[in-house]
Order: sequence, then C-alpha cells, then structure tokens
Amino acid sequence: MDILTVECRSALMSRIQGKNTKPELAVRRIAYGLGCRYRLHRRDLPGTPDLTFFQLKKIIFVHGCFWHQHRGCQYAYKPKSNIVFWEKKFSTNRKRDIDVMRKLRGLGWKTLVIWECETAKPKKLFSKINGFLID
Repeated sequence: MDILTVECRSALMSRIQGKNTKPELAVRRIAYGLGCRYRLHRRDLPGTPDLTFFQLKKIIFVHGCFWHQHRGCQYAYKPKSNIVFWEKKFSTNRKRDIDVMRKLRGLGWKTLVIWECETAKPKKLFSKINGFLID
C-alpha cells in the first residue's frame, strides 16, 4: 500500500527527469574526455538517442534500471501497488526499446546501452565506452 495520496504520488512521479540525469552526465563526461563529439537527444532518429556520434555512426542510450527493468539489478524492482499499470508500463518500455534498436540497426547505426547502475563504477564504464567508441 502506498503511503502517499494519488495526487502526491502523481506530482512526485511527474518531476522525474528523462534528460540530463546524473548517469547521462557521467557518460557524457567520459565521451567528451575521449575526444568524441556528440549530439544530444536527436529527435530525428528513432528513440531520441541520448548521445549520437554522427561521424562514427554510433549511438549510446543511458537507461534507468527501474524504468527499463534491467534484469538482475537491485534497482529494477517492481512496485507493490497499482501492479497492472506498472506491468503494462514496463512491458511497453521493453518492447519500444527492442523496436528502436531494430530500427537503428536497420539504418546502419551501432548502439550501446549503458545502465544506470553501471555508472557507479567509473573505471568499468570508461572501458565500456572507450571500447565502443574507439573500436
């Protein structure tokens, strides 16, 4: 059972950002430090990628573990109230992610997903991004 009223919960959830989050900023800092220049949130590409590297034809998405249900992650919990809504929401998000990746690959883009929990380990994150962009 939720301890907040429906109105309070709605107001709280509406304040969650989708852009310029801490995990995204960490990824951007590393990419910039590697000398790779990028464009942010390109609406002309499927899925509005977080970072787009046009010259490399590569894209990085920074996914929140909760919203995209990162399998096996402690942050990918399922809320105990309004279960039907959340199951539908997570299912829709996963299907959309798969569809976006398929479309981007069809257009010739290489994609990388960085999970929110991965940004907590800067050395591993650096290696992953470096391997993707420089490879």
